[in-house]
Amino acid sequence: MKILVTGAAGFIGMTTSLRLLARGDEVVGLDNMNDYYEVSLKENRLKRLTALPGFRFVKLDVGDRAGMEKLFADEKFDKVIHLAAQAGVRYSIQNPHAYVDSNLVGFINILEGCRHNKVQHLVYASSSSVYGGNTKMPFSEHDSVDHPVSLYAATKKANELMAHTYSHLYGLPTTGLRFFTVYGPWGRPDMALFLFTKAILEGRPIDVFNHGNMKRDFTYVDDIVEGVIRVMDRNAAANAEYDPISADPATSNAPYRVFNIGNNNPVQLLDFIGAIETALGQKAEKRLLPLQDGDVPATYANTDLLNDWVGFVPGTSVQEGVSKFIAWYRDYYKV
Repeated sequence: MKILVTGAAGFIGMTTSLRLLARGDEVVGLDNMNDYYEVSLKENRLKRLTALPGFRFVKLDVGDRAGMEKLFADEKFDKVIHLAAQAGVRYSIQNPHAYVDSNLVGFINILEGCRHNKVQHLVYASSSSVYGGNTKMPFSEHDSVDHPVSLYAATKKANELMAHTYSHLYGLPTTGLRFFTVYGPWGRPDMALFLFTKAILEGRPIDVFNHGNMKRDFTYVDDIVEGVIRVMDRNAAANAEYDPISADPATSNAPYRVFNIGNNNPVQLLDFIGAIETALGQKAEKRLLPLQDGDVPATYANTDLLNDWVGFVPGTSVQEGVSKFIAWYRDYYKV
């Protein structure tokens, strides 16, 4: 198949593209190469892709309406995996406009491209952050997600609503994937694992929010990618048993689905730090701080729907995943 992967120079985008290329798909990778974090890391991810047959890179912003229209018209993609977004909960508090430009304007450009060019299936990144103020655990796709606590979360919820509209109006199969705290080699430098590892190696204290009383459903990147590709291969379909009187947010009478992709095993933040300390052979100096605005104390994915749909549940342990990240980090940064 010919597949568009947006955010291809990103962490999940690169890993997804590598897997698609390995199985023989043609991949057009799009990225705007912005400087939200170190561009050199994005460039080095991209080098891994451009060295492979079947990959072409397009430098373009998803918010560029004319550029996106031309790309879709010229390329005629079979399927689209949309991973490009302005990421980060905390950054959204300081820079709200960046999230509107990328996550809302960019997403409508993706939807329009798919609609007008007969794309068979759009798979897009949502986020566990859509669960916002929910405290019922584990988080289920059947639950309401109407109480976001950050603008980032609100844009991801908006993406799900926009996708449903296009599934309903135009019959476009769309699947949203709610990622839960993705980590692993080639990861994002603004994420906790990266920040903690760098600080510990440099002998600096690490900031531990909510006084360490945080739980996260840490999900290893290879598990995320396995889920993304399996879902992409099975187009979203209308639920024949959907009841509009007691509407289920997880499905629809349109070809629309949303799934959690998480490890289904929340880990205490202090235990996660312990896994980093073990892998590094070095202790962390911890600076305990209160919960930050826009953050939530716990995430926990119910993955029953994903398992029912594609027969897959993430399962890489934090100890294994962190060890692989540390090995990559030491090699990449020569420390």
